[in-house]
Amino acid sequence: MIFEYSAGAFIYRKRNGRSLFLVLTKTNGEMDLAKGHIEKGETAEQAAEREIFEETGMRPHLAPGFSASTTYFFMKNGEKVHKGVKFFIAKADSGTVRISKEHTGYRWMSYDEMFERVRYKDLREIMPRVNEYIGRMERMEALNEEYERLPKSTKGWNLSEAHVPGEGRLDANVMLIGQAPGQKEDASGRPFVGMSGKLLDRLLRKNGIKRCDIYITSIVQFFPPKNRAPNRHEIALCRPFLLRQIAIIRPKYVVLMGNVPSGGLLGVSHVESHHGKIMERDGIKYMITIHPAAAVRIKKKLPIIEADFEKLGKLLETD
Repeated sequence: MIFEYSAGAFIYRKRNGRSLFLVLTKTNGEMDLAKGHIEKGETAEQAAEREIFEETGMRPHLAPGFSASTTYFFMKNGEKVHKGVKFFIAKADSGTVRISKEHTGYRWMSYDEMFERVRYKDLREIMPRVNEYIGRMERMEALNEEYERLPKSTKGWNLSEAHVPGEGRLDANVMLIGQAPGQKEDASGRPFVGMSGKLLDRLLRKNGIKRCDIYITSIVQFFPPKNRAPNRHEIALCRPFLLRQIAIIRPKYVVLMGNVPSGGLLGVSHVESHHGKIMERDGIKYMITIHPAAAVRIKKKLPIIEADFEKLGKLLETD
């Protein structure tokens, strides 16, 4: 059996509030997406970006946090070929397309029309997931834009005005929630990139959890000056946005790291007395643990968070 691997993307753009998808017409008349072989030394993401440019003349950015793989079989020169294709989502800024010689035309189609016209079974199986993910992306983008305006609409704002949004998969099974961004997060605009982030990355790797497969954020997504803990008023202002983020992602597990998120969401104080416990509310399982920063500062606390993430890894294995 021959094994081949390709990568491609669902390219879409917005027009009059609707999502339109780019569908290419092949020389045999079949309709397909931009995709092609993964060349030696390329990642699937790099191959998808290259194929998009070669086949459409476009350079849209791949949506972070999404990929979907399909497999199918066909015969070539009397041998059976196992074909694996990894698809991404890419949002186009315009509808201008420059097709390659291997295609005879293209069309921007609604989701329903694409589902009807593209006949490949493997593509049709993942189309609903793609459409749903785009909907989550749009809701999260709108929510973050609203969240960013909070400092300007709130009197007596005492946090940084730089919003540090969450990052990761919008359909993640696991959501990690910390206290608030630190100084490095405030500067970079990304959560958990400092010392506590390095420890968190190590804990994830050790337990077979990929950071790109989860969603990471904080209960307060603005840096408290001098790295102080956010107060009750600030938590109350930010909590509704976090709850809406949880509703968009709909994770199976939410890991609350530290007293601030545990108290702010579940009313649980004294995290060390409750660490590792699972509490279920509204169909979501919450796990309580200490904040990675506490384990960085106080080494004797490191076994606490290590045990909790080991438990999380085992729970994910059995799901």
